[in-house]
Amino acid sequence: MNLMRRWLLFMFTGLVFAPTVMLWAQYTPRDEKLPGEPVKQPLPYSHKVHVGLGLKCLDCHKIEKPGYMAGYPQEATCMACHASIKADSPHIQKLAEIEKSGTRVPWVKLYAVPNYVYFSHEAHHKEAKIECVECHGDVAQRDVLFKEKSTAMTTCMDCHAQRQASNNCGFCHDPHPE
Repeated sequence: MNLMRRWLLFMFTGLVFAPTVMLWAQYTPRDEKLPGEPVKQPLPYSHKVHVGLGLKCLDCHKIEKPGYMAGYPQEATCMACHASIKADSPHIQKLAEIEKSGTRVPWVKLYAVPNYVYFSHEAHHKEAKIECVECHGDVAQRDVLFKEKSTAMTTCMDCHAQRQASNNCGFCHDPHPE
């Protein structure tokens, strides 16, 4: 085999092999320790207490267009009740100060997917009717949150397969319109 053919064979093998390795690395679950450690938030918050009072996920975590995130509640939403309920609590007083200053509570995010993954809460929750508990665990029973469900690609692909949703690469890795 002449030098040019070897070089072409080497380049072709590299062009096929490198993307395959990269895709396999993405498909293989990351090292996730589940359940994760409880996450210390800037303010204590018990989902269990608030759900017990009748709040639903979407009362606080609104999904607004384009639907990539279920957002965090506005501080005014919390203070609508807490202006009179537990108003003497140091934590509620801190929340009131944050609201008054016009800043946001710096909540620590528990669940995230890489930037190159298209994920829409709008599509999953509102359109496919997948309940929050499917991806986030039984948050309604938690006083302190921790990551209890995997965000690895294999988890998503298993869920897609169970629901007969597309597992085509471009379905989640293709840039979608805003």
